[in-house]
Amino acid sequence: MKLRLAERMYRLGTETAFEVAARARALEAQGKPIIHLEIGEPDFDTPKHVRQAAAEALEQGYTHYSGSTGIPELREAIARYAGKNRGLHFDPANVVVTPGAKPIMFYTIMALLEPGDEVIYPNPGFPIYESMINFLGGVAVPLQLSEIRNFHVNIKELESKISSKTRLIIINSPHNPTGSALARSDLEAIARIAVEHDIMVLADEIYSEILYDGVEHHTILDFPGMMERTILLDGFSKTFAMTGWRMGYGIFPGEMIPHISRLVINSVSCTSTFSQRAAIDALEGPRGEVDKMLEAFASRRDIMYEGLNKIDGLRCNRPEGAFYAFPNITDTGMSSREYADYLLNEADVAVLPGTSFGEYGEGYIRISFANSEDNLRKAMERIEKANRKLPAITAEIGAK
Repeated sequence: MKLRLAERMYRLGTETAFEVAARARALEAQGKPIIHLEIGEPDFDTPKHVRQAAAEALEQGYTHYSGSTGIPELREAIARYAGKNRGLHFDPANVVVTPGAKPIMFYTIMALLEPGDEVIYPNPGFPIYESMINFLGGVAVPLQLSEIRNFHVNIKELESKISSKTRLIIINSPHNPTGSALARSDLEAIARIAVEHDIMVLADEIYSEILYDGVEHHTILDFPGMMERTILLDGFSKTFAMTGWRMGYGIFPGEMIPHISRLVINSVSCTSTFSQRAAIDALEGPRGEVDKMLEAFASRRDIMYEGLNKIDGLRCNRPEGAFYAFPNITDTGMSSREYADYLLNEADVAVLPGTSFGEYGEGYIRISFANSEDNLRKAMERIEKANRKLPAITAEIGAK
């Protein structure tokens, strides 16, 4: 029997980070000392009080189903926490808790799009946006983020992408993979466009607490007309180092909640109940371990930014948020994929090609600095040594 898959399966993309990580681990098994800078995951353990809360919840019998949108206590805690951080008021009834934040993307696009509807999304950007749009029969319309603008949205270009079929705009700030953070003026302009054209917005703010140099987080929900047309995506993976817990949430306009609830019921039923109890402690417990982690990311950002810009063949904008650097590698004379493969095989450093984040990622690589300072410095030394072997770099140095 020949397996016949639905045509849509061939429109489904992936996250290259997991593929590169698998290749890197295979090389490690052969004895190579790989430094992992490919995965967007904090290298810190989940705070101790959160782990203890999960253990206590298990002992207390939180091992059964919860409501599809999450336990009331967590939804209330999320509404308080998200509202306090953004200076806004959220109704707990509008909160939906999910196993990780990706379902919020999927449910939003699934609920809003008919085949042929258009979604404007950042490119380079998180690859699952484009994957889900294509999978559900939508038309993915890339909005290029350029280095010359520090990877901020070009409002005129955004306006030029709007058509009668535009159903959704996706924004992500702080941004994966570039580390940029949208200014309040950017968001005000995007909000104006969304209201004028009656377009919904998915605001991915999963990195909202990871910012540097006094940069403040701004949300598009702060502007007139946006509460009723914005889905806020956030979660616990990044700020609280809870990637393996699979804990995310969305805050939706109220009229979407019954429909999103049915999508949850039809797909995952609910989110792990004892994990939800622990998530309350993450939001309301002591901040000491989280604050230390955020301080460490700031120090690592400086090491990465300064180190990359000292290496012949690379140049890098200063990340404003998240824990990624997105250096330009065009002077190496290699494509993004070729260069990422070169670093893995010749320098024992695992990074991602910029094209893992869309067509406009060509000429860049993404480096996660969610690793120790010692490893980051070693990685810079290895990359510098590897670059000096490249013909394009050798010729440039010789011409100086």
